[in-house]
Amino acid sequence: MIPNASSTLAQWLAYLEAAHPVTIDMGLTRVSAVKAAMQLDTDFPVVLIGGTNGKGSVAAMLSTILNRAGFKVGTYTSPHINDYNERVAIDLQPASDSLLIAGFVAVEQARAEVGVSLSYFEVGTLAAMHCFIAQQVDVAVLEVGLGGRLDATNAFDADVSVVVSVDIDHQAFLGNDRESIGFEKAGIYRSGKPAICADPNPPASLLAHAEAIGARLACVGRDYSYSRMDHQWSFRMGERALHALPVPALRGGYQMGNAAAALAVLEALRPRLPVSLGAIKRGLLEVEWPGRFQVLPGRPVTVLDVGHNPHAARALSASLRQLAFAENRYAVFSMLADKDLDAVVEILRDDIDHWYVGGLDGPRSQTGAEIAEKLAAHGLRNIHVFPKVEDAWHSALSHATENDRITVFGSFHTVAAVMAARTQSA
Repeated sequence: MIPNASSTLAQWLAYLEAAHPVTIDMGLTRVSAVKAAMQLDTDFPVVLIGGTNGKGSVAAMLSTILNRAGFKVGTYTSPHINDYNERVAIDLQPASDSLLIAGFVAVEQARAEVGVSLSYFEVGTLAAMHCFIAQQVDVAVLEVGLGGRLDATNAFDADVSVVVSVDIDHQAFLGNDRESIGFEKAGIYRSGKPAICADPNPPASLLAHAEAIGARLACVGRDYSYSRMDHQWSFRMGERALHALPVPALRGGYQMGNAAAALAVLEALRPRLPVSLGAIKRGLLEVEWPGRFQVLPGRPVTVLDVGHNPHAARALSASLRQLAFAENRYAVFSMLADKDLDAVVEILRDDIDHWYVGGLDGPRSQTGAEIAEKLAAHGLRNIHVFPKVEDAWHSALSHATENDRITVFGSFHTVAAVMAARTQSA
């Protein structure tokens, strides 16, 4: 049965999960038709942020700075960690159930008129923009879901587009090499509009596509740059230079590059959304983005990281090695079956002493025993197997001392499960 305006958010989400024949159905024809029927025309700037990794962090920093500058900001990100409401934020706060339901109702009515089926993500994307229009935001920041060219977010005409990084992930949909993936990511660029590339080694396909469509491409190291000095850093783009910037509150050495990408977007938006240096500094200091090399307070040191591909694993390894010495290094680990577990494990094997693995829920999951078998094939020892990743977390916590470190990683689902387990035991 199709839910209605009086249905709960849980009922709507259950319906959306089952309404479309496939989970990922790339292409803009259906979503664009429903968008037109909904008349989702925007009079505020739209920022599209794509990339293999880092796009959520850029969205968080950009949204926080704009909020501190006094603008009303709509932010759309995915996936969520705990609650669906996290995906749609108004001024950094998760949208209410009632606002989301109103968006779902509007999408369902238009979808029925057009006579097409939409995926869970496509409905969520259209509903998010419906919420932003209803709330009369000053700017919308949209994180691309998968790829770029055929992602539902690309149905909206961006005023500024960003590709944060290009690496190997989602090969079944995007291709097996950086050139193929770079072309898909570059699909969010627009003719005559600012286009930012924060990858220091952009694929030739990305550069060629930007040139072919006449995008105003700005690349890190060529058109904008940043440099770190002790506990502060500087940013330069054209004649604009910002000095004595605070190190971003988000942990991890790679976040400086993400912060610079956010400032490059702000530079492109400055004619319409001028932001003071004070707002930039406050935003960098106050930004929050859970699960991205998030170091929890207390002992043992606990790190939460949603990284789930080789590019993210390399960043996680580098960041772990910048932390203080830990006597024993525990991993609470689980990955989905369609991810490159072998490459991730090889990258992080020297950063972990004890592996605590468990299964996740869902059709793409694998059991703890299956994961353990793959770890053993890499010659790893000290592997502890549990039915659920929550069980792995509790066991690791019971064995770790205050001089040890626990790193929870491998998937959004892994971090979400541990976050929920921590809340329940608090």
